[in-house]
Order: sequence, then C-alpha cells, then structure tokens
Amino acid sequence: MNERAVELARGWIGTPYVHQGSARGAGADCLGLVRGVWRGLYGTEPEAAPAYTADWGETGGGEPLLAAALRNLVAVAPDAHEGPGEVLLFRMRDGAVAKHLGIRAGLGEAASFVHAYDRHGVVESPLSAPWRARIAARFRWPEP
Repeated sequence: MNERAVELARGWIGTPYVHQGSARGAGADCLGLVRGVWRGLYGTEPEAAPAYTADWGETGGGEPLLAAALRNLVAVAPDAHEGPGEVLLFRMRDGAVAKHLGIRAGLGEAASFVHAYDRHGVVESPLSAPWRARIAARFRWPEP
C-alpha cells in the first residue's frame, strides 16, 4: 500500500499548482494531491473536502486539516520507524496551524517527499532539516 502511494504521488509530479484542485496533470494543491492518491488507492474519497481559502485554519481557530487526517488516516507515533508513503502534515512556522501536506517518498540519505507547492506545482523535494523540523504529524494509509 505504501509503495503504491509513492508511485501514485510521483505520477502527479509536474501537475501545476491550483488552489483547491485535485486533477492529475491539470491542477492540484497539497490537499488535492493527497485526495488524488487516496482515489488511486481506494477508488473514492472518505469525505468531501470543504471549500477553503488560502488562510484556512488561521481564522476561526481549530486544526481542520489535522482533524481530517485523524478521522481518515492512521496516526504514526513520533518515534516510530519512518516508512515510504507516509502522509506528512507540516506547520509552516512555530505555533501556526498545520496546513501543508506531503507524501514521504525517499528514505535515509535520499529522504524526500512529494507535495504541491504554490508557484512550483507538484514536485519531489528533499526532506531536509528545515522541512523535518516542520513536521507536525505523520500518518499511514488505512488498510482497505
């Protein structure tokens, strides 16, 4: 399942960044990428994504992306072994709401993750120390 998630995520590389998009080749944001990989793994999404603005979660309080991940994915303990295909949830700065997602691809010295990044589209980036420091939670895909 996890290797398949990496394969599917890499198939989205080159998709342009489109806010609220989730169409491989046409446009996706970070949530849209994860939704697309979910559809590739399971066929249908577990719940409809609500409309959201670029500052979602920053207004109104709460952690909507974290709450959705906890409802639909399997949380990984912070000290657990890292595995390919994990969904990574990031806080872009200390104390901020968690609002960026990626899918772990490479491990060890080749650590990387696939994500949709504004002005860059879907890319595979090194999971460098600055990115690692932003990880708020890790998740595995549920068994079908």
